[in-house]
Amino acid sequence: MRRGLRTGYTTGACAAAAAKAAALALTLGRHVEEVELLLPTGAKARFRIHRLSCGEDEAFCSVIKDAGDDPDVTDGAEICARVRRKEEPGISIEGGEGVGRVTKPGLEVPVGEAAINPVPRRMIAQAVEEVLGPGAGARVEISVPRGEELARKTLNPRLGIVGGISILGTTGIVIPYSEEAYKACISLGLNVALACGRREVVLTTGRRSERFAQANFDLPEECFVQMGDFVGYALRECAEKGFRKAVIWGMIGKLSKLAKGVFYTHSSASEVDLDFLAEVARECGVRNPELSKAATAHHFLKLLGDEREKVCSRICLLAAEKAREHAGGLLEIEVIMSDNEGNIIGRASR
Repeated sequence: MRRGLRTGYTTGACAAAAAKAAALALTLGRHVEEVELLLPTGAKARFRIHRLSCGEDEAFCSVIKDAGDDPDVTDGAEICARVRRKEEPGISIEGGEGVGRVTKPGLEVPVGEAAINPVPRRMIAQAVEEVLGPGAGARVEISVPRGEELARKTLNPRLGIVGGISILGTTGIVIPYSEEAYKACISLGLNVALACGRREVVLTTGRRSERFAQANFDLPEECFVQMGDFVGYALRECAEKGFRKAVIWGMIGKLSKLAKGVFYTHSSASEVDLDFLAEVARECGVRNPELSKAATAHHFLKLLGDEREKVCSRICLLAAEKAREHAGGLLEIEVIMSDNEGNIIGRASR
């Protein structure tokens, strides 16, 4: 699939590994050379420890992030964790030096909190609890030396995340970005579906959307193809290979781009047009002046309230029309939008 390209690990996985090593050092009272971490995918990974110091009530540990062959700005960054015992039960997680803080609404993390996303938070808490035991009390502080400098090379300042980078990752694994390899994978997946006699395919924007789609469609595994950001390429391939129908499953950000006629949806090539989303809402009869102040697409969804399904279905309809046109009218298109939990919030066909 990506032969010759080396995968790496997310900042979230590195933070969890550092926290686990610090918890081990605190418990054992000695240096830890490496730790094994269970990733959200169910796979296990080993992390070498870069720095470690241990006292009676706290321990500090760091891991050097290896992003594999992905051109990630945080590749080589030192991800640190300090674990302190506390009397009350539970694992509390905070951001220290070089970890950004959220200042605008609309992100997965509330305003005022450290920019450590939900999945990394769970990974960190589980890793520490695995060592200290259920019900143990500990404070974990994640820090990233040079994090503020690195953040200037990301979208964080534009999103209102100040003071450092975000601790991210839903799978723990960084897959190297390679346009040729990704397109080859799409084509191969479609070929397999055809060889199995399938004429309907579900195109998803990533692993998470694929899991959501698989939970909703009773179709064989080969019918699901991850197209990532290459929507236009996947649609053309489907049309040329003779598929009858393509279902596109995604979330509001990428589907709103498709609704505008953008067929390569990577953030480096295009941004979510919040003015466009607000205009679609107005066309649906939604008169909420706050929509024009939305900070992100996620924030836009929250502001829609009870009008969400109507507006999202309209976005799906526009996306379906653009997709069918791009495929030369040769494909029946269905577009489905889900939220971050997999709930369907919009649906349309053309």
